[in-house]
Amino acid sequence: MKRAIPALFVHVALVIGAILTLTPLLWMVSASFMPAGEANTFPPRLLPSVATPEHYLALFTRLNLARTLMNSTIVAVSATAISVLVNGLAGYAFAKLQFGARDRLFRILLAALVIPGQVGMLPLFLMLQKMGLVNTLWGVMIPGLASIFGIFMVRQYATSIPDELLNAARVDGASEFRIYWTIVMPLLRPILVTLAAFTFLSMWNDFMWPLIVLSDERKYTLPVALANLVGEHVQDTELMMAGSMLTVLPVLVVFLVLQRWYLRGVMMGAVKG
Repeated sequence: MKRAIPALFVHVALVIGAILTLTPLLWMVSASFMPAGEANTFPPRLLPSVATPEHYLALFTRLNLARTLMNSTIVAVSATAISVLVNGLAGYAFAKLQFGARDRLFRILLAALVIPGQVGMLPLFLMLQKMGLVNTLWGVMIPGLASIFGIFMVRQYATSIPDELLNAARVDGASEFRIYWTIVMPLLRPILVTLAAFTFLSMWNDFMWPLIVLSDERKYTLPVALANLVGEHVQDTELMMAGSMLTVLPVLVVFLVLQRWYLRGVMMGAVKG
C-alpha cells in the first residue's frame, strides 16, 4: 500500500502533464477548422461551431502553399537519405577501420561540437556563394548532409560490432563496401533510424538557414513561408493554425512510424555509449 500511493501520485502527475502538453496541439487542430474570426472570441472556443476546411483550401489555392510543402519535402527527405548514408559510413570508419590519425581526427571533430552552429553560417554562406548554390534547395540541404553529432552517434554504436565478424567476411573476400552494406548496416539499423528521425525533424523545422540562403519565394520552405504569412495575415488566426498543422503533421507521422526504432536506438545507444 505504501508503494502504491507514490506510484499513484506519479501517474496522476504524468496524466496532468500529458493533458497540459496536448491541449495547445488539440486546440490548434480545432481552431484550424473554425470559421474566420471564431478563434479570437472571448472566452475562447474549444470546438468550432461549424467545422470548415476553407483555411486549408485557401493555403493551397489562394496562397499556393503546395509549392513550399513540396520544397520542404524535397529538402527533408533528400537530406535525411544522404545524411544516413554519409554519417553511417563515416561513423563505421571511425569505429572499425584503421587509418592514420583516426583517433586524433575524431577528437578534433568532437572538439568542434562546442562551436555554435551560428558561428559557421557566414563562412558557409560565402562558400555556397562561390559555388553558385545560394538561393537553391541544395544550398539549404548542404548543412544537414553530414553532422559531427551523427558521426558520433553511429561511431559509438558501431564499436559494439564484433571484429571477428568483420574479419571473417574479409577472409571470405568481401570488399569493405559489401561488408558495410550486407553486414554492418543491418546491425546499425536502430541507430540509423534514430539518426534519420533527428535529421528529418531538424531539416523540416529549420527556419534560420533557409531564411538566409533563399531569396526566391518560389523556393521557400514551410517555416519561412509561414513566417511571411504571419506578417500578411496576422489577424487570420484560423489560417495560421491551418498552416501550423501542415508543418506539424508530417513530423508527427514520421515520429509515430519510426518511434519503435527511434526509442530502441536511443536506449541501446545510451547503454553502449
